[in-house]
Amino acid sequence: MFYQYKALKNGKIVIKKIEATSVGSVIEFLQKNDYFPISVEKVKSNNFSFLDGLTQKIDFNDIVDFTRQVALMLNAGLTLIDSLEILKRQTPKPILRKMIEDIDTKIKGGSSFSVALIDYKNYFSKLYISLVKSGEASGKLGEILLRLADNLEKEREFKSRLKGALVYPAIVIIGMFVVMFIMITFVLPKLLGLYKDFNVELPLSTKILIAVSTFSAKFWPLVLVLIFVASFFIKKYLATKVGKSSFDKFILKLPVFGRIVSVSALVESTRTLAILISSGISILDALSIVVDATENSVYQQAFLTVSHKVEKGLSMGTALEQEGIFPPILVQMSQVGEQTGNLHDTLFRLSKYFEMESEMATKTMTTLIEPLILVVLGVGVGFLVMSVITPIYNLTNSFK
Repeated sequence: MFYQYKALKNGKIVIKKIEATSVGSVIEFLQKNDYFPISVEKVKSNNFSFLDGLTQKIDFNDIVDFTRQVALMLNAGLTLIDSLEILKRQTPKPILRKMIEDIDTKIKGGSSFSVALIDYKNYFSKLYISLVKSGEASGKLGEILLRLADNLEKEREFKSRLKGALVYPAIVIIGMFVVMFIMITFVLPKLLGLYKDFNVELPLSTKILIAVSTFSAKFWPLVLVLIFVASFFIKKYLATKVGKSSFDKFILKLPVFGRIVSVSALVESTRTLAILISSGISILDALSIVVDATENSVYQQAFLTVSHKVEKGLSMGTALEQEGIFPPILVQMSQVGEQTGNLHDTLFRLSKYFEMESEMATKTMTTLIEPLILVVLGVGVGFLVMSVITPIYNLTNSFK
């Protein structure tokens, strides 16, 4: 059962939920962790709590918070098992708590932290598990987890900014199509039907609008079904290797948006390489991990080829240059980093540079797309108005 406690620590009031067997065990936990208990109340059970397991899922934010909390507790001197025990009691999300309990059980059974995480590779990336393994081998797990938490938080912040910039254009475009569909299917047929009673020559734009509107009004359920079926098969095709490769190549060729996708892939890959190499992982192993960390298949294939060339003895900078897809600054700085022995620091600086480039490209796209949407809306509304008003004007002239 869950209890909600209010306690004082370092002059601040803390209100949280915790799973415990009794009020006494909650107070004992608070006192052990230097909290001054103010109140402890049992949380009333929810009659629909059985739905939590169906509706809740572990998201990226949960993994970021989990990493940060474990890192802080390890660096504070707690053992990994003690850290997981505390997290189990403090985590209100059932599915996340179950995962932590399972990891804790595996570690108590003799498994390492990295091995225990493999069963949850849907949540913990290859990069994450490799860094944890490196931290266990070097005895610096707490330090590496802190670095990993910083990296995950930067990734979360970067994706959040990118999504935030795309939300407004997406909402406007979707709204535009919905309004257009409603107008053509349900509103215009009634309005355009009035013209059938008059012997007036209709302009071409009105004839086109009547044809589209009549078809849409009669067969709109079929249109929705066809859209759903087409979406299903397109999704299936994009899930294949050939489909994803074709789509990713097409996306990269788009003006402005292709630049955003390209630079975003470079942000992720350079940051990942930097944190792997700085943690003591070899360049070859780091490149093989980056292949999985990069979402765009074009860059995945490029890094895979670079990995094979480095394995054969080529330097990373030279291998990147031969691919032709990477910008000159990445090639040149990688070569400088290899020569000076500061490759990880160089890659960190490059990731920040590409992040700034991505933000500028996103702002450019947002600036361009707003007037473009207005132009499209203006042309669409103008076409509708012309198609509806022109016959009325012709009808008025015929009466004269």
